Amino acid sequence: MEGRSWHQHYPPEIKTSIPYDEKPLHAFLWKSAETFPKKKALHFMGKDMKYEELYLQATKMANYLQQLGMEKGDRIAVMLPNCPQSVIAYYGALMAGGIIVQTNPLYKERELEYQLKDSGATIIVCLDILLPRVTNVKNNTDVKHTIVASIKDYLPFPKNLIYPYIQKKQYHMVVKVEQSEDVHAWDYMMDIAQPAYEKVSVDPKEDLALLQYTGGTTGNPKGVMLTHYNLVSNVQMCQAWIYNIKPGEEIVLGVLPFFHVYGMTAVMNNAIMIGAKMILLPKFDATEVLKTIDKHKPTLFPGAPTIYVALLNHPKLEQYDLSSIEACISGSAPLPMEIQEQFEKVTGGKLVEGYGLTETSPVTHANFVWHERRSGSIGVPWPDTDAKIIDAETMEEAPVGEIGEIAVKGPQVMKGYWNNPEETAQVLKDGWLLTGDLGYQTEDGYFYVVDRKKDMIIAGGYNIYPREVEEVLYEHEAIQEVVVAGVPDPYRGETVKAYIVLKPGYSITEADLNTYCRQHLAAFKVPRIYEFRQELPKTAVGKILRRQLVDEEKEKLQVK
Repeated sequence: MEGRSWHQHYPPEIKTSIPYDEKPLHAFLWKSAETFPKKKALHFMGKDMKYEELYLQATKMANYLQQLGMEKGDRIAVMLPNCPQSVIAYYGALMAGGIIVQTNPLYKERELEYQLKDSGATIIVCLDILLPRVTNVKNNTDVKHTIVASIKDYLPFPKNLIYPYIQKKQYHMVVKVEQSEDVHAWDYMMDIAQPAYEKVSVDPKEDLALLQYTGGTTGNPKGVMLTHYNLVSNVQMCQAWIYNIKPGEEIVLGVLPFFHVYGMTAVMNNAIMIGAKMILLPKFDATEVLKTIDKHKPTLFPGAPTIYVALLNHPKLEQYDLSSIEACISGSAPLPMEIQEQFEKVTGGKLVEGYGLTETSPVTHANFVWHERRSGSIGVPWPDTDAKIIDAETMEEAPVGEIGEIAVKGPQVMKGYWNNPEETAQVLKDGWLLTGDLGYQTEDGYFYVVDRKKDMIIAGGYNIYPREVEEVLYEHEAIQEVVVAGVPDPYRGETVKAYIVLKPGYSITEADLNTYCRQHLAAFKVPRIYEFRQELPKTAVGKILRRQLVDEEKEKLQVK
């Protein structure tokens, strides 16, 4: 990687290569608890938790998991929104030698069952309102124990936004947890567990910390195997990039979900490593975020473009003081320049676009926060990260300015896909990860993404895989053919559209299909638009031309 063209742009404050700690990821919680014991680690709905208490509760979690029989390498699913238990469960499980399987609380039963089966998770930590969903699929999986957390564990009474994904008036839905051999109440666990656990030997470069599920159009979601070293190195790259970080003094706004790899790295792991205070919000609500910024003065605010758009379009934006924000790296989708400029004007801080994948822990590129950045560009590779544009067939590097597939290499690149050597071999070649994204590189080293080789849809920061949605729709008795595609959306970046051909003699409405999909898919995967057609465009061999449909939508909207 020596002499790569982008290195000329690095300011003196950022080194092109930095040393990484070859330690388990959870070692940094111990370090921050030792260094900043009385500093606030978490703020959640009016209550604070200091670093010494966070570490204590994580050790209790580790102790209890080992009492349940957890051994090194066992998988534990964590199905929680951003709340104290999500942080405690994550680090406690790592201390006990477990491998985290982050599970989206929005998942329906079929999605949850697949992930639990594929990962072989033996323990799951879930929110009380999700217990019925877990119980319904548990017997079809290897799960032996369910640890049930309640927001009430850390709050004396219900408050606004107390439970994400349900309305306040539905609070009565919360399930009363009865302690049993296989169901364990969080508060009971914290009462009886000891703050001591059996230390587990970890080889950071070889041992997995995380199975983070991602997918594609060719099959089911795949478990991305990320080692302790993958995650540690990516966080330390992040800290090198935002070089003005002050350990023990920063306040990080945690609205990005920790079950998403970007929120997990840029918010949770980053905050723990630098002894920052994390403000936890269990779901995104523009008014609540503005109130939180105004009151608690966060300095770092990682997010996605839809978050910044929603805040800038809030009718009462001018009533809130956002001037505490110093740096934001936007990920998950392209960041429009006008949004960047408006947000910087409102806050006085810096907002830059980054790029990455689940397979890279996740960040590989970003624009500089306090130095040169370029409109429309994903920036340049991070320290110790190599990138090139290639012909995926020959692996030969493409000439400057020519479009090809983006390939990356670095310490943050995954070990492979869980129990899937075939898929691993397709994307990992001689240490290079083929991203599936098409782009080009300028002569002086800036990278641009022009399209996705895969048909993955990114809507509102969520990854959505057309094949999964299509399979649900194909199960409906009225549908003969269907193709799902991401079409341009001014707010979400893309939105999910289903093109449908009905069987002869059948009729169905958009409302009927919407109800049907919501029974089988997480809300963010449900198509927002349905279009009924007599036929779908196909190749000579019968393959549906998804890209042609997307191009038609772009022409309608005059989107280039």
